[in-house]
Amino acid sequence: MVLRREPTARQMRLGIELRRLREAAGLTAVEAAALLGTGRVQISHIESGLTGVSEQRLRRLTSHYACSDGEFIGALVAMAADRTRGWWEEYRGLLPTSFLDLSELEHHAQFQRHAAILYVPGLLQTEDYARAVFSSRLPELTQDEVELRIRHRMARQEITIPYEVVLHEAALRIRVSDRATSKAQLTRLLELSEAHHITLRVIPFDVDDFAKASSTMTYVGGPLTKLDTVVRDAPHGSVLIDSEAQLHTYRTSFRRVEAASLEPERSREFIHKLTKEL
Repeated sequence: MVLRREPTARQMRLGIELRRLREAAGLTAVEAAALLGTGRVQISHIESGLTGVSEQRLRRLTSHYACSDGEFIGALVAMAADRTRGWWEEYRGLLPTSFLDLSELEHHAQFQRHAAILYVPGLLQTEDYARAVFSSRLPELTQDEVELRIRHRMARQEITIPYEVVLHEAALRIRVSDRATSKAQLTRLLELSEAHHITLRVIPFDVDDFAKASSTMTYVGGPLTKLDTVVRDAPHGSVLIDSEAQLHTYRTSFRRVEAASLEPERSREFIHKLTKEL
């Protein structure tokens, strides 16, 4: 079988979950390979996402690994059978892989939760706001690179899944560009907050006990809780976090952030007030 040159984050996640099942069963890659009548290298390629795995082989592996969670196995089968070539593929080779992985992750998501302290999340940004953010990056991007990133970001905004957003007042007040850009961005947030699938909350500066609610994150829901993913920004791209222990920590963290925020209606009133100040 031809090896994939660049497995996607979804393909690698499938391999990671199979490796976790194997290790939980106390089997080595050599032992798992023997159960399939193949070699250790083949198991290694599957677990690293470099090759796919058929439904029959996947079910045999999970059976050997003593996994009895039918819903989880079904979700893994769906991941293995997925042949989606989404809209983001047109950017392959043009944008960093992390951009494409994020798009793929969002495409398959059941819901999203976002906590933002300093910037309005990309899914809610206007073009001018996004242009200001990308234009400030170091090392500097060329104009073509900036426009390519903006086009990709705008395409990501076609979301219909439940999306919960908690914005700190700092993200609303910081002017990434000029006054007009800030006002247009606040107006856009007010418009989006009326959408049935978007819940927007604000944390004002004067909230008490803010230290418990100071974590920026994107929490992406999978078909099952154990297949959720947390996205954290890093200097050279996004980092995807998927261990059960860390997912639990971030779920708890988001609920703390949410608890510190205003209710949606009061949040809209708060944003409207800031808009009038501009």
